[in-house]
Amino acid sequence: MSHADLITPTRFIAHLPATLGRVPRMLRGLYYTGIRNREKNLSLGWALERAARLYPDALALLEGQRRLSYALFNGWANRLARAFQAEGVKHGSVVAVMLENRAELLVTLAALAKLGAVGALINTTQRGQVLAHSLNLVSPGHFVVGEELREAFDEVRANLQGGAERLYWVADDDTLRDPGQAPAGWANLMRLAQAQSSDNLAETAQVRLKDACFYIYTSGTTGLPKASIMSHGRWIKAYGGFGHSGLGLGREDVLYLTLPCYHNNAVTVCWSAVLAGGAAIALRRKFSAKAFWKDVRHYNATCFGYIGELCRYLLNQPACEEERDNSLTCMIGNGLRPSIWGEFKNRFGIERITEFYAASEGNIGFTNVFNFDNTVGFSPATYAIVRYDLENDRPLRDAKGFMEKVGKGESGLLISEISDKWPFDGYTDPAKTQAVIYRDVFKKGDAWFNTGDLMRDLGFKHTQFVDRLGDTFRWKGENVSTTEVENVLGAFPGVEDAVVYGVEIPGTDGRCGMAALRLAPGQALDGKALAEHLDRELPAYAVPLFLRLLQQVETTGTFKYKKADLKSAGFDPRQVGEALFVRLPGEVDYQLLDEGVFGAIQRGEHRF
Repeated sequence: MSHADLITPTRFIAHLPATLGRVPRMLRGLYYTGIRNREKNLSLGWALERAARLYPDALALLEGQRRLSYALFNGWANRLARAFQAEGVKHGSVVAVMLENRAELLVTLAALAKLGAVGALINTTQRGQVLAHSLNLVSPGHFVVGEELREAFDEVRANLQGGAERLYWVADDDTLRDPGQAPAGWANLMRLAQAQSSDNLAETAQVRLKDACFYIYTSGTTGLPKASIMSHGRWIKAYGGFGHSGLGLGREDVLYLTLPCYHNNAVTVCWSAVLAGGAAIALRRKFSAKAFWKDVRHYNATCFGYIGELCRYLLNQPACEEERDNSLTCMIGNGLRPSIWGEFKNRFGIERITEFYAASEGNIGFTNVFNFDNTVGFSPATYAIVRYDLENDRPLRDAKGFMEKVGKGESGLLISEISDKWPFDGYTDPAKTQAVIYRDVFKKGDAWFNTGDLMRDLGFKHTQFVDRLGDTFRWKGENVSTTEVENVLGAFPGVEDAVVYGVEIPGTDGRCGMAALRLAPGQALDGKALAEHLDRELPAYAVPLFLRLLQQVETTGTFKYKKADLKSAGFDPRQVGEALFVRLPGEVDYQLLDEGVFGAIQRGEHRF
């Protein structure tokens, strides 16, 4: 961490003038984030109706050549909600939704939200056993499936518990113009909606903050997915925190969205930010680095949603004519690494990076409302960063059994207090919910949510993301943050992707670092120069001892690295079909790791 990242009173005051113009919106945002009464009738449906009332003629959604105003989009959602009602969908009903990023997906979710029904947002990349698991997990009564995903659904239909009787098909086309012809056995959802009234429904005003809005699947990078409950209350907190306090978009703004809508970054963070100020959302099916700047120009986008390595992909592209003098002024997302933060802002002329931190299942969020660099920002929630024992995988407790907070500039485990103001909605599985709650943390009877993330306290209620607990490992008695090592590797010329993880060496304690690298096309590994770079930038214990070259890096649909397979293969040449390198003790270069060297390491001939 750079000492310059710490937020002193002088730095904080210096940032305030640029924020003054946004104060009225920020105060409104604080109102929405601070509502304690979970019985209050506020919801996603209410937010859409408010935008349609205030900005009826403003553009709400752009997709290709399609342009939908708020009045048109809201009316379509109302017709669809009534069609669902006629099919037996009511408050609390669970509806599985399988559609790729397009207008029909957002209007379906809006219609369900207006009824107080729950949209289970199925990951569109899932197939087979994982898809069947995700569907069975939430026991949907109705299934909405886009034409583009019907084949994937049909493959698992026989494995669905309780059957799949109520099936609704959505044509892969502009269904407002032509709803198409549904296949046998399927109802045509958009055709059912055509004859319904476009007026707002009375039921929407009855939806409460405590009601579930979406089920969001949190699979991380390993294991079968869990379904976390996204309540209308947490959606409204995002509406206040990201929409009003954070971005403050207005009706002239367009937010370009390439992130998958089965993820909270899209349907909660980006969509709420758009609805808060009557801005437009421009949808793309899937992210394309090559098409990005053409789309920004086509939509005249002023903002975009990002996650994970998307920004690195853009930096790795050669400069193009469309990126010069582009219309973007701000961006919202998470996972922008400090190693490329400044370069990204400067190359593309971004004025404001609204980096944030939030978990689908958590009860806390941070937003970079004051526009500092290299921070996830500020949180109004009650949180603590506590000392953590990585060796024994648990927080440290003092003689009285209570946890201890870290000092400014130090890192530890982020936990957030569970209270009426900051409730924890948890998972659909109660046992999984209880597993992430710490009790008797600072006093008897209190309850805190375990985020599972290591954070650094920067001061003034600002923090910096360090690492996921499962990704951090210990070597030579020291804690190694994979994120920080990945940042340093990513700054080395020619490295396009870097995935860092811990691997075990027989006869040693802990796990040492291994890095899987994807190099730029035509680039060869200069092991000596890389070793010098790592020695200069990292403490000795954090320098990876093993390297693996990859043709491509496997990521989830939300650009998280898939580390499980890399970890299990380790540095065994018999399991890895790609080039492996090792930096043996005392060496200043990485050498090729073949079966002979591997055998010597296994026999303990090299003392690491």
